Amino acid sequence: MSQGRGKSDRGVVPKKLPNKAAGAIPEAAEVVEGRPRAKGNANAAHTRRTPSRPYDVHSALDGIRQTARGDRQARFTTLMHHVHAVERLREAYFALKRDAAAGVDGQTWHAYGQELEHNLHDLSGRLARGGYHAKPVKRVYIDKADGSKRPLGVPALEDKIVQRAAVEVLNAIYEQDFLGFSYGFRPGKSAHDALDAVTVGVSIKRVNWVLDADISKFFDTIEHDWLIKFIEHRVADTRIVRLIRKWLNAGVMEGGRRIQQELGTVQGGSISPLLANIYLHYAFDLWVKQWRERHARGDVIVVRYADDWVAGFQFKGDAERFQRAVAARLEHFGLKLHPDKTRLIEFGRFARVNRGRRGQGKPDTFDFLGFTHCCGTSRTGRFMVLRLTSGKRVRAKLLAVKTELRRRMHQPIAEQGAYLRAVVSGHARYFAVPCNGARVQAFRWQVGRLWYRTLVRRSQKKHLNIKRMHRLLTVWLPPVRIHHPYPGQRLIVTTRGRSRMR
Repeated sequence: MSQGRGKSDRGVVPKKLPNKAAGAIPEAAEVVEGRPRAKGNANAAHTRRTPSRPYDVHSALDGIRQTARGDRQARFTTLMHHVHAVERLREAYFALKRDAAAGVDGQTWHAYGQELEHNLHDLSGRLARGGYHAKPVKRVYIDKADGSKRPLGVPALEDKIVQRAAVEVLNAIYEQDFLGFSYGFRPGKSAHDALDAVTVGVSIKRVNWVLDADISKFFDTIEHDWLIKFIEHRVADTRIVRLIRKWLNAGVMEGGRRIQQELGTVQGGSISPLLANIYLHYAFDLWVKQWRERHARGDVIVVRYADDWVAGFQFKGDAERFQRAVAARLEHFGLKLHPDKTRLIEFGRFARVNRGRRGQGKPDTFDFLGFTHCCGTSRTGRFMVLRLTSGKRVRAKLLAVKTELRRRMHQPIAEQGAYLRAVVSGHARYFAVPCNGARVQAFRWQVGRLWYRTLVRRSQKKHLNIKRMHRLLTVWLPPVRIHHPYPGQRLIVTTRGRSRMR
């Protein structure tokens, strides 16, 4: 059921205000509630009416999407039955990675599936009656490109299932609200869409200055109270809000000890990216849209991918005012810009000429989503944004490959080759963009060099000649090819001509 202001819905009878509510007492409208239909809800046409009618997970949320799109003030009061529907839980289960690590419960995907229907019906019943309890998240650490460790969480299997089901339901609402320049962890959007938006925005707009920013420890500093307030702008179903609180308060398990967290969301769960986007939608995106309309004197572009974002400005004065204002805005919600990863640089079509006139040398570069962005020129001499694989990313990945090859030193060549093929293929699928083929080729060559050194060291008796090594590289390491179109081509197709930088 959805509840709007002065607007009837399929599940709400038109509201009647109390006496003297119009005009004289503005607050009176807030105490009036729509009278729900008996045994019905806003999405009755799309949900199960009788036990014999199957629940369609794909069409059941259509009513929610339509209401959310048509009424930006609507608050949804009956969402939980969509989450605990067995059909949606089953779809969430099969969407999980089959070989993912187990959480604190030790439950694996295959073990849970041995009695899948019984387990899903039991989970659905616990969700319906409020007997579901979130388990602590097992904390693990992965290496970052700068040499530090990133904490990740591994939720219990049932928590993964319920979180994925909840994300599907909540996305029906928030995908109607999120702005076009938000790209991180959203259906139908990818990191390459964000990269294309930056490239096209800098190329076609009058951008002379770029603010490259990163929010410091964003996932660790999200304030729970603010997050719940933001969610309650759209979600009035107290059971959904209570479910989210359970995940926020579940804590993490590290070294056999449970740690309660009063701030942040644990990275690794399906719900964390959505919660992060909701938080930044209200704390950042809506404010940026308003600031650009009210205070900017020239062109402004913004592209955000999770907590990593880039803003381009025509005038330096706009960029400096925005940097001060956005820092104050984020601080109000407990967030801070990373001092070392936030820079204002001269960048754009005229940056090289302007800096040369002042004797300042080449324009600076900035990193975004694993690529170093440079001011370059095409073969015809026109300005273009050159995107090259970040040196930090390459060094970190090669170090990981070297460590893994040392562990696999005495495996058969076929097993080593299969591993390296996956590494090179995955690297190329992400980084093989136009004009970056040379760096992708260099990465393939470096992987081959590391493999050769590993094979040579594992035996002091047999000598591995270069010709045989070349044959191995040809067989196991795929040749480099460009996997992505030019930014303007893909952006026009995905946006149908509408802006994704605004």
